[in-house]
Amino acid sequence: MLSSVLHSERAAMVNIAIMRTFVRLRQILATHKELAERLTAMEKKYDQSFKVVFDVLKQLMEPPPEPPKRPIGFTSSGKK
Repeated sequence: MLSSVLHSERAAMVNIAIMRTFVRLRQILATHKELAERLTAMEKKYDQSFKVVFDVLKQLMEPPPEPPKRPIGFTSSGKK
């Protein structure tokens, strides 16, 4: 937000880079959605012999699971 308020050349360049990044991110998300739709259409078209291939592709398209979060703050072991 600050890059759009400041009136320097560098702030303008940063603002343009931020906007291009968000446009590219939107394009990537749209492509991912389109790929998922195409994969679903192909899965309906072909018989069960390709089921394993489609299952593996679905697993590869899923985001990785988030690692477990550590508790914030002080924790005692309970032993004194």
